[in-house]
Amino acid sequence: MNYETLFQDLQNRTIRIALTGANGGFGRSLLVQCRHIKAIQIAALCDLDLDATRTVLLSLGYPAENLVTCNDAHAVQAANAQGRIALVSDYRLLDAATLDIVVEATGNPDISAQIAVNAIRRGVHVAMVSKETDAVVGPYLNRLALEHKVVYTTADGDQPSNLIGLVTWARVLGFEVVAAGKSSEYDYVYDPASGALAYTDQQHQIPALSDLLSLGQDVPARLQERRQAISALPQSATPDYCEMNVVANSTGLTPACDALSYPLCRIAELADIFVPRADGGILDREGVVDVFNCLRLPEEASFGGGVFVVVRCTDSEVWETLRQKGHVVGRNGKYACIYLPYHLMGLETPISLFSAVLHGRPSGSATQEVHAVMAAQTQRQFKAGEVLAMRGHHHNIDGLKPLLLPAKEAHGVHAPFYLAANRTLRVDVPAGAIIGLDMLELSDTPLHNAWKQLDKS
Repeated sequence: MNYETLFQDLQNRTIRIALTGANGGFGRSLLVQCRHIKAIQIAALCDLDLDATRTVLLSLGYPAENLVTCNDAHAVQAANAQGRIALVSDYRLLDAATLDIVVEATGNPDISAQIAVNAIRRGVHVAMVSKETDAVVGPYLNRLALEHKVVYTTADGDQPSNLIGLVTWARVLGFEVVAAGKSSEYDYVYDPASGALAYTDQQHQIPALSDLLSLGQDVPARLQERRQAISALPQSATPDYCEMNVVANSTGLTPACDALSYPLCRIAELADIFVPRADGGILDREGVVDVFNCLRLPEEASFGGGVFVVVRCTDSEVWETLRQKGHVVGRNGKYACIYLPYHLMGLETPISLFSAVLHGRPSGSATQEVHAVMAAQTQRQFKAGEVLAMRGHHHNIDGLKPLLLPAKEAHGVHAPFYLAANRTLRVDVPAGAIIGLDMLELSDTPLHNAWKQLDKS
């Protein structure tokens, strides 16, 4: 694909964007790239901390005289008329900006849902980075965008959009997608010489892994041995479930299992693991989404939070040739893994903006349906009146663990994880129960209101 040809009309077009959550890590990565693209004009930036946002912009070389703090709609309009960037802390002021597309990256589902609804209803495209929102109400926002003849899309650079792209690329080429997924956020880097396993910024002595580096003939048994060897370490992350929820809703793939599999494995093993049990793998069904934990040696390249598909091989000679060229082909020759070992956050997102504004097409999926529900299961007993408070970057709610359930089992019964977050329980809930909609005090917030529209035609 020649992208210069695909987007050749950029030479004669200015794309006016607003970015919310501008002071976050994603926001900075997009702002970095926008400095190098003449066709993109930043009309407005929204963040609660405007001083920090201004500091980021100045550090990236944005001229101070182009930055205007705006407290009302008139100021926003005046800044845009002068070609300057309106800095706002109130997302409602975005409605006064002259925009082609809003990049929504607040990570706050209620505010995010309202920003998206407001933009779509006034004919502005939306690139959704807040996967928390997308997982709960993406199908509704997608339908609303179609009704208003604008684009609602996941944003390239985040794993959901990158994986949707890889899955759909494979399907267009005629591949049968057996499984699709991503690596979890952090690698497990093992040094056989010292027996040390590095995970995030910690070192752990786990010499037993030295005898478990090869996959062996019994794949499920070896994966269980590895799981036991690192049992003291985290092996799953809440945002992974959210991202796979978005991919499921956008592709029709279903969860491999409720808790997702999270095998600790090396890149070269993926085509032997994410295959049916009948062929020695771990899957009970095909056409699924799943997540793995990347095990590598210090000198080996990282998966980089990248994405993969496992496809069925239809001609042994072709795939044996590709194996010889270094591609990941399963030992039995029936399956191969195709992967992108990176996600570059906002550095890639302009592709989504160009596709939406110039071509009227999402870089994610054109339609979404509820194919999976990210639910919450209690790990202890809860009392009526307790608040399911979400804490920290990793979206943890004390006493709850996420599950990713097929929609036919969960939709309309179990509360989506981010809809349950920060809600008060109406009733006592025993350990091991899945939080149901009828257990929560659900007030009319923007996220809940949008969620209630899902089943309306």
